Amino acid sequence: MTQHHRLNSSPLVVLLQQWTREASERTTHPSSASKAPDVAEQLSQWLGTVDAVQLSRALHAIESLPSQAAAAQCPALALNVAALTGLVQQARVDLEALLTTKPAAPKPQRARADNTPVELPDPMVDTDFATHAPRYLDLQKQIELRLQALRTQVRQTIAQGTATLRQVAALDAVMERMLAPREQRLWALLPAHLERRLAHRHRQHQHRLMVQALADEPARWRQAGGWLWAFERDMQALLMAELQARMEPITGLLEAAQNDTTGQRE
Repeated sequence: MTQHHRLNSSPLVVLLQQWTREASERTTHPSSASKAPDVAEQLSQWLGTVDAVQLSRALHAIESLPSQAAAAQCPALALNVAALTGLVQQARVDLEALLTTKPAAPKPQRARADNTPVELPDPMVDTDFATHAPRYLDLQKQIELRLQALRTQVRQTIAQGTATLRQVAALDAVMERMLAPREQRLWALLPAHLERRLAHRHRQHQHRLMVQALADEPARWRQAGGWLWAFERDMQALLMAELQARMEPITGLLEAAQNDTTGQRE
């Protein structure tokens, strides 16, 4: 399987491409539609000439790590790969539970002292992405903080292993430092995709009401089948896809440790 195919098969890339197609189906005639941008191709253009030179130098330095370790007589420690695997799996489980927690329903305002009727929240507020953005950004930040710490911990652990694992850990540190600014810009783009998805869901809802000559019922928006219910599932799907994408470097480090351990036993 080529790297291009793997990147295009990423759940995050697939989801964003699916949303783009669905949003354009109602506004663009098939015969006049232009070719959709290749998301994988855009992401593959992250490294410029200067970056490539820096990466090449880093790789040459990393290749010398085994001889340096031997000269220093630094024996490899026996890694507890099972414990490391459990640590990564638990982090994933915790974050998935966080991302799939149902948001609290909006509460009515407090009754006033003069016993005037309690005012219910204005349902139209939910049509504004500003209502949903803080929650997404908060969950996104929690993913980032948890996985940054986990990646560092896994990298430091495998760096105590064999010469091969020291090289892998050193390479991961270089790649994280080099790609972090670009990754941050990528993650910052995701809320805009979600905002367009909210508008798409609302347009779908309004179109259905018009075609079927139905009266709108805001109280049903969040019920199963409602357009806000569907949008909440969209937000959850985007967060889960982002989590999987952010987990990839950590998963790679863990697989390197597992393969190295298996190779030593054979």
